[in-house]
Amino acid sequence: MSNKTAVVTGATKGLGRAIAEILAENGFDLCVCARTERDLEAMQTDWQQQFPAVRLHTFPVDVSKKHEVVEFGKFIRNTWPHLDILVNNAGIYLPGLVTEEREGTLETLLETNLMSAYHLTRGVLSMMLERRSGHIFNMCSIASLFAYPNGGSYSISKFALLGFSKALREELKTKGIRVTSLMPGAAWSDSWSGVDLPQERLMQASDVAKALWGCYLLSDSAVVEDIVLRPQLGDL
Repeated sequence: MSNKTAVVTGATKGLGRAIAEILAENGFDLCVCARTERDLEAMQTDWQQQFPAVRLHTFPVDVSKKHEVVEFGKFIRNTWPHLDILVNNAGIYLPGLVTEEREGTLETLLETNLMSAYHLTRGVLSMMLERRSGHIFNMCSIASLFAYPNGGSYSISKFALLGFSKALREELKTKGIRVTSLMPGAAWSDSWSGVDLPQERLMQASDVAKALWGCYLLSDSAVVEDIVLRPQLGDL
């Protein structure tokens, strides 16, 4: 019997890596992408030792470029006949004020944080629809719920991603496909490296991965639509 299959974007570091690992631990074959080919090669090497029974397919993608996302979708369809989990995780954070940020910031953030998820989901959704089964996770943010100081266009892009999730949820709820929006607060990742804070002040990336896995384990008759995770001591 073949393994279940999952796609994780931005999977070589941080939340994406933790999510890919928990899926591999539970026997999923994976298709992953990231911008840096060297990071993908290192992940492939690690996987051969950590998860020898799992097939890992890697594909270099700059998710801000539509044509690269479309090619990744084709690669997935050519690799597997079906898809069980899609995790739209890739994203970037550019701080600033709407009134002061550099020209093009909004476009960059929308292309990376929203449009990549939109195009990839459309590219692989047929693999779920054919079997009336699957689970889509979109990595939103607490910035999808309120605009926080210096969030600027990042908050706009994450509000939009949550809107995309809600639209998908309504369209797919009668088609056997579950949609979950994950809205984490601060969790340790490369973006927080070097920050002088106690380890317990931020969540672990594995906390977000465990929350995702818990949502997936529910019966087909139940779905967690939105999940908000924050550090125990609150937002930074």
